[in-house]
Amino acid sequence: QVQLVESGGGLVQAGGSLRLSCAASGRTFSSSGMGWFRQAAGKAREFVGAIDWRGSSTIYADSVKGRFAISRDNAKNTVYLQMNSLKPEDTAVYYCAGRSIGGYPYTGANLYDYWGQGTQVTVSS
Repeated sequence: QVQLVESGGGLVQAGGSLRLSCAASGRTFSSSGMGWFRQAAGKAREFVGAIDWRGSSTIYADSVKGRFAISRDNAKNTVYLQMNSLKPEDTAVYYCAGRSIGGYPYTGANLYDYWGQGTQVTVSS
């Protein structure tokens, strides 16, 4: 069983930065594609970005491209989401997700098997 625990959320002013971390337990982390999703109040969960198992390939939603960056440290079983130039519309609960098998950067939420509990990010204007 893989467990994911996000941290690093908080309140930040527009234009600021935050770095989210997702710590994973389990032996499959280093071979798993990992994703970040977010869900704003009253809205559906949406894809933010994903990274392959080696950390060499990433993909992002158009809304965050150029502002957000995903990285991972397999030695620490941790994936990161660096968020820069934050906007009020980035306000949401952010979730990390992992696959039990498969190392690609998947974009569909239904392709992930494990989810963290989420961390709140609030961007004030």
